[in-house]
Order: sequence, then structure tokens, then C-alpha cells
Amino acid sequence: MHARNLNELFTHEIRDLVSAEDQILASLPDLVENATDPELKSALRKHLDETKRHRSRLQNVAKDLNIELDGLTCKGMAGILREGSDLIGKQNDETVRDAAIIASAQRVEHYEMAGYGTAAHFARSLGHDEAAHQLDETLDEEKQADASLSRIADNHVNARALRQTH
Repeated sequence: MHARNLNELFTHEIRDLVSAEDQILASLPDLVENATDPELKSALRKHLDETKRHRSRLQNVAKDLNIELDGLTCKGMAGILREGSDLIGKQNDETVRDAAIIASAQRVEHYEMAGYGTAAHFARSLGHDEAAHQLDETLDEEKQADASLSRIADNHVNARALRQTH
């Protein structure tokens, strides 16, 4: 992608985030289905609903700023999701699989936090204050989802998976 200016780079970020969210929307139901820990299942379901809102916010930003959304595939998210799927699929023990789901989901969250943080910064720099606000709102939700996954892992999932090694 060759950007001639910050606006074109911002446009690319928005399109990339839309593709990432679409890929996440397609993969989250499988994570919910494969998770066995009730709290993890609940957190993943909640994040599926949030992801739909994230996608909607991006559509609003794109509409307000006349950004065409079709035709871009976020290769970074595709790789993260493929790697996570491979890791999760290799786990026979459900407690270890839950830990793998959390690890994979947190990689996704961190990628999204980087993308939303960058896009919000670009939006502010370009004077797109409403877009920056919407992107910041999503960034905050991504941070909360990551913290929730960490809490679930720390409170019980990792301890149960650890018992499988002894």
C-alpha cells in the first residue's frame, strides 16, 4: 500500500480494521463453541456482540468520511486467526484448550488495540474528532476485553491447565 499522505494512510487503517473485524466475526462463534469454561464462553459471547458494534462504528466512520470499505483483506489478522485456530485445534485436553483460546484471543485483542490506537491518532491529527471519539470508544472496549481474558486466565483457567502438566 503506497500512501501519498496521512489521509490515505488513515483510510487504509479504517479499511484494514473493517476486514479484521469481519474476520473476527467469522471466527468468534468457533471459539465460543470450543470453549468449555463458562466464564470464558460468556466473555467470548459478550465480545462477539461488541465486535458487531465495532464493525458498525467503523461503517459510521467510513460513511461520514466517504471511505470505500470493499476490497481489502487484513493479512495480519488472517495470520493471527490461522495461527490461533491451529493452536486450539491441537489441544486434546479441554482445560489446556481454554488456555489456548485465551492466548489466541489476546493476540487478536492486542492487534486490534494497535490498529484502533493508530487510527484514532490519525483521525485526531486530521481533525476528524467524531471519528477519533468512535475509534477511542472501541479501543477502550478492546482493552476491557483483554483485561477480562487476563482475569479469567489468572483466576482459574491457567491453574486448571497447569494441573494437567503434573
